[in-house]
Amino acid sequence: MRKILLSLALVVWAGLAWAATPKQVILDVENITCPACSITIEKALNKVPGVTSQRLDTKAATVTVMFDVERTNAATIAKAITDAGFPASTRSNPNDG
Repeated sequence: MRKILLSLALVVWAGLAWAATPKQVILDVENITCPACSITIEKALNKVPGVTSQRLDTKAATVTVMFDVERTNAATIAKAITDAGFPASTRSNPNDG
């Protein structure tokens, strides 16, 4: 019984060690003018491995993205949005704007 509990504890600990570390990035995005723009950006972000959620604000022209830092990074996310036709850049300070 002791070996089983020790093994279970080891498996749980190892699982936590491998767990993804989520991070949030806010990007300023140009040319967001309509709902179709949002759909295009969402489709582009759905193709980026590690993106877990996204929130678009067309009025503020921003996209907030949650992602797994072990699978992608802010630069890759910005490039995906830019490649979809909407130049994007990360905010230097998340409290801006």
